[in-house]
Amino acid sequence: MNSLEKKSFYSFLALYIGSSFFFLMLSGFWYYKAQKSSLENTTYYKLQHDADTISGLIINAQMHNVKLKLPKLEEGFEYILIKKDEAKHFEKTYFEKDGYKILVSSSPQEHLNVEYVLVKTNEYHQKLAQLQKEILLVMFFVFVIIVIISVFLAKLFMKPIHQKVKQIENFIQDISHELNTPITALQMSASRAIQKKVYDEKILTNISISTKQLYAIYNSLAYLSFSNERKVIQEINLKEVIDEVVKFYAELCHAKHITIKSEFEDTVFVIDEDRAKLLFSNLLSNAIKYSMPNKTIVLTLKTGAFTIKDEGVGIAKEKLHEIFKLYERGSNIAGGFGVGLSIVKQICDEVGISIEVESELNKGSIFRLSWAKPFS
Repeated sequence: MNSLEKKSFYSFLALYIGSSFFFLMLSGFWYYKAQKSSLENTTYYKLQHDADTISGLIINAQMHNVKLKLPKLEEGFEYILIKKDEAKHFEKTYFEKDGYKILVSSSPQEHLNVEYVLVKTNEYHQKLAQLQKEILLVMFFVFVIIVIISVFLAKLFMKPIHQKVKQIENFIQDISHELNTPITALQMSASRAIQKKVYDEKILTNISISTKQLYAIYNSLAYLSFSNERKVIQEINLKEVIDEVVKFYAELCHAKHITIKSEFEDTVFVIDEDRAKLLFSNLLSNAIKYSMPNKTIVLTLKTGAFTIKDEGVGIAKEKLHEIFKLYERGSNIAGGFGVGLSIVKQICDEVGISIEVESELNKGSIFRLSWAKPFS
């Protein structure tokens, strides 16, 4: 990851973990308060129950004139009988002292001379401490799981961004490479022309080819940048458009010793002229780019269909479904930056043209464009 990706990754991680930790602490606090309140009530009612049980035995012993048999309370619970002559004044009947929860009950009503039953327990604080440990332990494990999930989600979140950044980096490298070739040719041709002081045909041809390559690159980049801009569509003859595109690349074909054979019929279609030129220009430039010298490219235009067939390097079958994706290239043999066929597909989708491709490695490719009828 580059520095920007790392910054985004750690920012997402910090935000996710921070917010999750906050809600975890909040949930833990609420749970602790609820359990503490429940434990408080349970302790109180247990002490009250024990006090009432002992008081009942005291009253029953006096009323039936039997020997008082006091029960043994659960572990952690104790009680004291306070006689009438030993009675003290209690400001509260339920309080906490020295780590004990204490309940003072006057239920004996001085039977057997017992004024109060005092019941106490230290179980509350023991259970509260145990509750705190359990909550902290659970919160720790939940936090560890949250961290693991957050790292996984951050990587998942960054994956498409990383892929897009990688594509853009490769795109920029490819553009630099693609622009370098015609620019270098222009510089060399211009330099030679200045030195010779004679502008021969070969130098001018090189300058023309290089200029057209730059123009084609510019058109593709401009389409990608401004493809949402509304264009004026009109009824045009595709034969005239394709003828113009063929003438545009005639010098490049001549330089590579590539022959173009064409069979065109007048075909009317409703489309923006610039988009039409870009559509057929990308198809033809691709065919030229991936064709070796002394090969033939066949163009056919009939009502409702256009076909371009080359004898180029071909495209592997496993890559055929990817060639129309932006920045994807069917072959690394020739230059390019993976936008030509993507633009072709976008334009076809915009105007309702279906596109099919057949290809075989080292034998060539066939692109077929078809539409039901002229749009009106």
